[in-house]
Amino acid sequence: MIDIITTNQQAWDKQAELQLAWSTPVDSQTINDAKQGKWKVYLTPSPVDETWLGNIKGQKILCLASAGGQQAPVLAAAGADVTVFDLSQKQLEKDQKVAERDNLTLKTVQGDMRSLDIFANETFDIIFHPISNLYIPDVTPVWQECYRILKPNGRLLSSFFNPIVFVGERNKHYDEQGIIKPSYKMPFSELATLSSEQIAQKQANQDAFVFGHSLTDLIGGQLKVGFHIVGFEEDWQPNPRFVIDNYLPTFLATMAIKTN
Repeated sequence: MIDIITTNQQAWDKQAELQLAWSTPVDSQTINDAKQGKWKVYLTPSPVDETWLGNIKGQKILCLASAGGQQAPVLAAAGADVTVFDLSQKQLEKDQKVAERDNLTLKTVQGDMRSLDIFANETFDIIFHPISNLYIPDVTPVWQECYRILKPNGRLLSSFFNPIVFVGERNKHYDEQGIIKPSYKMPFSELATLSSEQIAQKQANQDAFVFGHSLTDLIGGQLKVGFHIVGFEEDWQPNPRFVIDNYLPTFLATMAIKTN
């Protein structure tokens, strides 16, 4: 049996050490601009619609599974009261370093996004949750916890992959021919589809294991726990990794409101 949380934590610690895409902190100019009211944050490759966040000054924002020194410091510089929650301590250190470098106040907490017991009911005005739930096998606990810790009329801004990206066979031979060979059903789990040798290789490389979730779980799951979805966006993959990325926007983002 694989301890998926420990394994994926180690994988993200490794990404942080390598300064990969989601582990490269913003620079001081970006923070200075945010302090002057010029800022952007991202749920997908395109900036978040300004109306989704509104005036964030003084708002209590939880950046959920969103460490790496990119989103949280910008929101803090723009005037929000920010807490960053993430599985990887090394990712959280990126936010801490930006805060120290640019004289920002933000809090960091390490943990599993499915268990937010450290936070009391109705603590936050906004939860900012960029693509990350592909690293857990079940998303329902995330939506339940988000609903619990948001204040009435609080907003959950989240993003995830269209599950169609997990359906195709991963094979360079097919990719080179532009062929999509459907091979997997939702829900998708690398632990269920990879061979024991492939799993062992991923562990040896300290690579994260990923999971694909149905739209019923990703969108219907939010509705089921009580959220009202009032915003929806699709976005294109700017650097296509799979053949399907060339044919439809594979990033999805939602804005949901806790109405009571």
